[in-house]
Amino acid sequence: MGIFAKHANKSEYIIIVGCGRLGAHLADTLSDDGKDVLIIDKEEKSFKKLSNAFSGMTMVGDACEMFIRGECNISKATAVIAVTNMDNTNIMAAQIAKEMYSIKNVIARLYDPDRECVYQEFGIKTICPVIMSTDAVCSMLASTDAD
Repeated sequence: MGIFAKHANKSEYIIIVGCGRLGAHLADTLSDDGKDVLIIDKEEKSFKKLSNAFSGMTMVGDACEMFIRGECNISKATAVIAVTNMDNTNIMAAQIAKEMYSIKNVIARLYDPDRECVYQEFGIKTICPVIMSTDAVCSMLASTDAD
């Protein structure tokens, strides 16, 4: 049975790198939405964060190494989302997906906002909790000032 055995009729195949709180929540949400999801993490115990309803696949290992070796059907992915807790891992996984496999929809989380320019050079979309939180707090302060 291959990676697509469960959802052979689905048109979207999304690979998520990192099964922390964000990765697990994304995997559950995308799986619930009917997407074909593969989530990769170095620690098997991380997959305990997934809901019982998760219908995707899990793989234990280093996603960057798997990508380089062409494992996990990365060439068939419609999106790769790197959300580990390490910026270097996220940029490497995202860059491999974008450059080696020409995946058009690549998203990476980064903690260091100063690194955003590196991601932009590679055409990788980013989500930065520091920037998002700062924007949200400033917006809340501005709405409080208006009251």
